[in-house]
Amino acid sequence: MTTLTALSTEELEAFTRAMGMPAYRARQIHKWIYQAGCGSFDRMTDLPKDLRARLSAEARVRSLEEVGRQVSEDGTEKFLFRLSDTESVESVLMFDADRTTLCVSSQVGCAMGCRFCVTGALGFRRNLQAHEIVEQVLHARERLRPESDLTNIVFMGMGEPFQNFEEVQTALGRLISPGYVGLSKRKVTVSTCGHVEGIQRLGREGPIVNLAISLNATTDETRSRLMPVNRKWPLKELLRACREFPLKPTRRITFEYVLFAGVNDTLEDARRLVRLLKGIRSKVNLIPFNPHPGSEFSKPGDEQVLAFQQVLVEAGLTAPVRKSKGADIAAACGQLKAAYTARQKGPKPN
Repeated sequence: MTTLTALSTEELEAFTRAMGMPAYRARQIHKWIYQAGCGSFDRMTDLPKDLRARLSAEARVRSLEEVGRQVSEDGTEKFLFRLSDTESVESVLMFDADRTTLCVSSQVGCAMGCRFCVTGALGFRRNLQAHEIVEQVLHARERLRPESDLTNIVFMGMGEPFQNFEEVQTALGRLISPGYVGLSKRKVTVSTCGHVEGIQRLGREGPIVNLAISLNATTDETRSRLMPVNRKWPLKELLRACREFPLKPTRRITFEYVLFAGVNDTLEDARRLVRLLKGIRSKVNLIPFNPHPGSEFSKPGDEQVLAFQQVLVEAGLTAPVRKSKGADIAAACGQLKAAYTARQKGPKPN
């Protein structure tokens, strides 16, 4: 069965032409899918009823199926989607006063092996296709209340986006194209654990959306212990790639720094971080670790977090402390999938 979100504009035109439809039908369907966010042929009301029935018999609008949804006390919503091959991925919808942000996945699992990440513990299964990434956005938009609008997309869900560069690049093109989802480049962020080749390639080939780096340490020894990617691309190479990234004059690179008690949260770490980021237009998001079952790490105390922040602020860096959202629904990447996978396997035999 043909999945229409998997088709380019030209392929959709060819598909409708093969069904004997006039050219304008492809434009109508495309508008329903991307501008109206319609996931069902039945809702495409300017198509004749018999045509909608034919389309339903030969195609589907999307391939993702929602198989889990949790809503936090703070309003955060977490979705679990089953893919057409029965694999599953998550996305998280977060609400703030001035924006609504969707955190999307780019892979099923992850191969990067960061020691603090639930997704990494699940292992890598496969890359997502571009339409599977975009469908997460379309589904979330459809789920929003009428008075709400999706303002921001962050590639901070399951997977390392630059390990799936071509599909992520295609998805980015559709997210920012006025003919598709139509978001501003300023509202889309790709986060990487430090994949230097991907950073360089994005800088060369674009689109130049916002870039976020999961940094989390100020020495190669600590970072390599937390994040194996640092053994291939140590801090010096990573920060050189950040300095060379073609930022627009008013843009900054965001550095995500998860604080782990007794690991990377000392005042000396804070001072080293100031030195490392010198000369890079940057913002630092400080994120006290959100413990999950089985984790070897713990969250630092509030006083330690504020002292760390003060060092950065006094040096002129923008360094907000980000509160974890959706803690009561296990909103860390991979936790809902892990529970779903366990249910699918069923209880172990005695």
